[in-house]
Amino acid sequence: MKILSFIMSAITAICFFFSSFPALFQKTSTAVIDVDTSSSGDVIPNVVDNINVWHMGTQFYNAQRNEENDVFEFVKYVQLMQCTGGTPDRDLFVDPYNTSTLTDYKFDSLIENCRGILNLGAKPHLKLGGVPLKFTKDFEMGDFDMNVYPPDDFNAYYTYIRAIAQALVDEFGIQEVKTWRFGVMTEYENAQWFQAKSGLPEDAAEAYCKLYDYTVQALIDVIGEDVFVGAHSMTVTEGLWDEEIFIRHVAEGTNYANGKKGSRICFLSASFYDACPGEFTSGYTLPETIGYLKDKAQKYGLDNLIFGIDEGRILSGTVSGADDSQLLNRTVGFTWQAAYDARIFAQTIRAGGDYFSSWNFLTNGNLDGYPIISYHVAENIAKFEGCRILSADTMAVKTSLKTEIGNLVAIDEETGMLRAMVYNFKNDLDYKGKADITLNIPAEDGKKYKVTRYLVSDDCNYFDEWQEDRKKYNITDDCFAWSPDDPMIDSGTTLRDPEAREIYYTQLREKYKECAVLTPEVFEATANEGELSLNITLEAGNVVFFEIEEI
Repeated sequence: MKILSFIMSAITAICFFFSSFPALFQKTSTAVIDVDTSSSGDVIPNVVDNINVWHMGTQFYNAQRNEENDVFEFVKYVQLMQCTGGTPDRDLFVDPYNTSTLTDYKFDSLIENCRGILNLGAKPHLKLGGVPLKFTKDFEMGDFDMNVYPPDDFNAYYTYIRAIAQALVDEFGIQEVKTWRFGVMTEYENAQWFQAKSGLPEDAAEAYCKLYDYTVQALIDVIGEDVFVGAHSMTVTEGLWDEEIFIRHVAEGTNYANGKKGSRICFLSASFYDACPGEFTSGYTLPETIGYLKDKAQKYGLDNLIFGIDEGRILSGTVSGADDSQLLNRTVGFTWQAAYDARIFAQTIRAGGDYFSSWNFLTNGNLDGYPIISYHVAENIAKFEGCRILSADTMAVKTSLKTEIGNLVAIDEETGMLRAMVYNFKNDLDYKGKADITLNIPAEDGKKYKVTRYLVSDDCNYFDEWQEDRKKYNITDDCFAWSPDDPMIDSGTTLRDPEAREIYYTQLREKYKECAVLTPEVFEATANEGELSLNITLEAGNVVFFEIEEI
């Protein structure tokens, strides 16, 4: 019996060991972040002050701010993509197909959307340049279902854009419209957005430069020489032709519309997409994407431009819905996305970018719904606006996890408040590693500080509960049109199945609203041995924000 008892105990111990194996061998990264407050760097912009809208439709008619989760506390510009032409429902005419008249203008939808954006406290950023169907004989539609060819008559196109500008000035006043932003095309060197009928790269480049010049001239002739206008390229990957051709043209080429040297330009922007979680883009990195545009602008003497990312994040999920693997929002709902966002926003700032435009921050767009995990990162990093970057060296204990423990630390020189963001990122949705973080800030011994900590984790994300409920209610991948990894489950493009939507709206949605709340923790900390030290363990994908004020 003793032998049997011994054997049973041994078996139990062995079973316990192997059942605990993952926990016993789960590696933890350790990082010490030493902040240098002796000097400060560049002023940080509000990197999340832009959102982009694929199709304006009527969504901003009579728009009202979401009182519980107000995206427009930090969003200042709404980009309406290709809002003046390229498809029958984007062309601003009474009859988009009637080529017997080119002036049957109908600008109501654009005006009402602009009015709604202003009522939200934001400004329109209007992407012009889409060529109406009636302006191009034998037009062809690209992959985005837009007319990809230039107008047959650039003077008729000029007259159209000028009429739009005049209608906006008549409705809102010239001083108001001068505060808006205008762009010419989306990804201008992408053949699926714009090309010449010949299909030749050099003809496409010439046609776009001509389109840009005529668009800008129409705006200048109504709004004035100080109109804010620029252009959006792909850049992250190779297009049909090189962006440098356009940048050189606006700097020193002959303007197609007025015959003078160059053309007005105020910003250069690009797209930036990674393929899917776990797979970075095969093109430029984000710093390289911004750097390319900045370098070419500097080469041709274009100073005082702003640089941004007009659309981006992640193209596809790890699993497909019934129709497609694309992510509707170009983000995933997992908390991993928080660290991904923190990383790209920090990279944008350090690369000298001014903004990274997002699609949506709520489960049903930007006006309705409750927060997706990206909202919490955006809301907090927006608070860095106006602060100056501080140097913060990270000393990390090397592990085989190949993680990135990144940070952004800054000071508000007017108030003395310090802000810090730290994230635990690895490009792997299955990553489970923790990171023990110590943030050291020089301080006099005995000084007391009020610290407000915002931890972006599963505790403020509904998506982990959603994954469990999907199993419970048998909501399978084919209940979704596009990737189930997407967080916008209010949308029928994401969650499409009627029965699944009924379960979500009647039994789950109210619970998820509570799960999506981020509650800060406030505590007092005292400096010791010349430092204020703050410690936290970050789970995989987590992001922490600190606000540090001297008491």
